[in-house]
Amino acid sequence: MLGKQLKFNGKLGLQQRVLPGYRVPFFDLLARQCENGMSLFAGQARPVEMIAGGTTQIARHVEAENLHLLGGPLYFCYQRNFIRWLEEWQPDALIMEANPRYLASPSAVNWMHKHRRKVIGWGLGAPKQSGLWKRFIHQFDGMIAYSQRGAEEYAALGFPREKIFVAHNSVSAKPEKPDDRPLTIDHATILFVGRLQARKRIDSLLRACAEMESKPRLLIVGDGPEREALETLAKEIYPSAEFIGAKHGAELKPYFQQADLFVLPGTGGLAVQEAMSYGLPVIVAKGDGTQDDLVREKNGWQIEPENYEALSSTMKNALSDIARLREMGKESYRIAAEEINIEKMAETFVRALNSMST
Repeated sequence: MLGKQLKFNGKLGLQQRVLPGYRVPFFDLLARQCENGMSLFAGQARPVEMIAGGTTQIARHVEAENLHLLGGPLYFCYQRNFIRWLEEWQPDALIMEANPRYLASPSAVNWMHKHRRKVIGWGLGAPKQSGLWKRFIHQFDGMIAYSQRGAEEYAALGFPREKIFVAHNSVSAKPEKPDDRPLTIDHATILFVGRLQARKRIDSLLRACAEMESKPRLLIVGDGPEREALETLAKEIYPSAEFIGAKHGAELKPYFQQADLFVLPGTGGLAVQEAMSYGLPVIVAKGDGTQDDLVREKNGWQIEPENYEALSSTMKNALSDIARLREMGKESYRIAAEEINIEKMAETFVRALNSMST
């Protein structure tokens, strides 16, 4: 639990494009730290995104009227009732996604500043070192970055370092210590959790398992547009692969407990931190910077994305020494318990909010 001194003495507004189920525990935890309440403004995703929604218990959720425009790299979103929500809720501070594709954001920032209230942006970083991004982030009074790399990207665009906070992206609470796993095993169990889509490179994971002399048990947890194609491929090259389907929350626990190694061969994936909370070493492809803070030499491996040889050789290396693998799993647990969890994330949000009032 967070200390009393870390509560936000005000009314908080928090904007999101959508409300995914995996964010609900964090939003409710943050709402508990707001003495005058927190209202969450978020709408619905496009059906093609297959984002599982959720319901908050503490945070007051107000449905945004999302208007989705175009698609792919040209996608934009306009939230029609943004200002009406601000007028009704009257937040003392606003935290919003730092994404220039959300077209209602500038008017919301202007409304807050007109009423002499602070706005904090929250984002992955500034992927394009451009004048557009520089102008966009400088409208905020503070920035919360998902990772240290994201913080450096904001600073590189001239945003004051003292107003940048790093809240490591997390979906899991501080974990209980997992049971010790055996030091000897006949066949290792490899786990993947995530959406079954092309960018996750699950096809490469299947091929890498097929190449291993000691055939590991492969658990693929999730659903998505590539499932049928992947199941067809698995029948050809690795028929023992188990496609579990979509699981959420407590449903995932037995799969994390059975696993010896968590592998995410493609981009994205908040399940990495959840896997670490169960004491699993991890192999992940380098991505947006969140992996840099989570995955270190003592608890896992980062590989170049789209590099099949790196994936295959790293998996073989990981499973070549089970005693070492167990020690790396213990370090994963320590990181999740002491450094990166939703309690630490909420603590950083509250510190950022309190810094705006000083």
